[in-house]
Amino acid sequence: MKAIDPVTLATPFFIIAIILEVLAGRMGKAKAAYEAKDTLTSLIMGLGSTVAGILFAGTIAAASLWIYQHRLFDIPMTAVWAWVAVFLLEDLTYYWFHRLSHERRVWWAAHVNHHSSQHYNLSTALRQTWTGGVAATWVLWLPLSFLGFPPAMVAIQKGISLVYQFWIHTEAIGKMPRWFEAVFNTPSHHRVHHARNPRYLDRNYAGILIIWDRLFGTFQPELDEEACRYGIVKNLATFNPLRVAFHEWAAIARDLAKSRSPGEAAGYVFGPPGWSPDGSRETSAMLKAQWRAANPEAAAATAPTPAEHSATRA
Repeated sequence: MKAIDPVTLATPFFIIAIILEVLAGRMGKAKAAYEAKDTLTSLIMGLGSTVAGILFAGTIAAASLWIYQHRLFDIPMTAVWAWVAVFLLEDLTYYWFHRLSHERRVWWAAHVNHHSSQHYNLSTALRQTWTGGVAATWVLWLPLSFLGFPPAMVAIQKGISLVYQFWIHTEAIGKMPRWFEAVFNTPSHHRVHHARNPRYLDRNYAGILIIWDRLFGTFQPELDEEACRYGIVKNLATFNPLRVAFHEWAAIARDLAKSRSPGEAAGYVFGPPGWSPDGSRETSAMLKAQWRAANPEAAAATAPTPAEHSATRA
């Protein structure tokens, strides 16, 4: 089977959908907040991500093919069961990639730009990383080729996942039918993921299936009584694409320059975003714990994330 790129095939749909959402918002037919500079930044970030992907494509392909040569099994691309299996395993891989990209600062540096917009619309979906290749986030998918899934098959499924996730970046769609919300990632679930409200931080990491968040204790429904506030905890107040792409890498470099030991240096790179040796900065687990202490009744109905459990024990 010849490898195809679902993202490339879907690009015209992306553009048409954004235009339609803008028009629907301006005509008052849908909730769609757009700001010209913000949208332009998202489009530039998307273009830059495409260029970065091309630059790293050879390295990723070479690594995947080398791993595949040492595969455990021969999995045919023509078998229906193989596509079902790669769908589930790739989606599980995406969940852990996404979760680690929020829990480990070095990967957050590559991912934070996607959360930097204070608006939530279809153009936000295009605000993708320029530095994922440098951060080597792609290594998490290599075990799939080691199992025996052809690299082209894995790449196609990754593309399908990205195409699916485009439509969930919108406020124009409310909640889907209950059965759909129970199984799949939806605009409602993903609005929570992009929110900076302490109650919503570090939740709903799903790609296509929300079942992983339900299984691993990171699910949070969108609540009518608490609207989502978008962006990052400390918003950038800039539309400069270079700052959007590299501001966290620059912050890591400044922290490493003042670190006083290898342990501190490791904490600044591999600890959670916001980590500091003396605890003077706030991690998301600390912010959520503070919210729980200030809102005991609301917190009683909201299960702590695994990170909050760890923070409490510490």
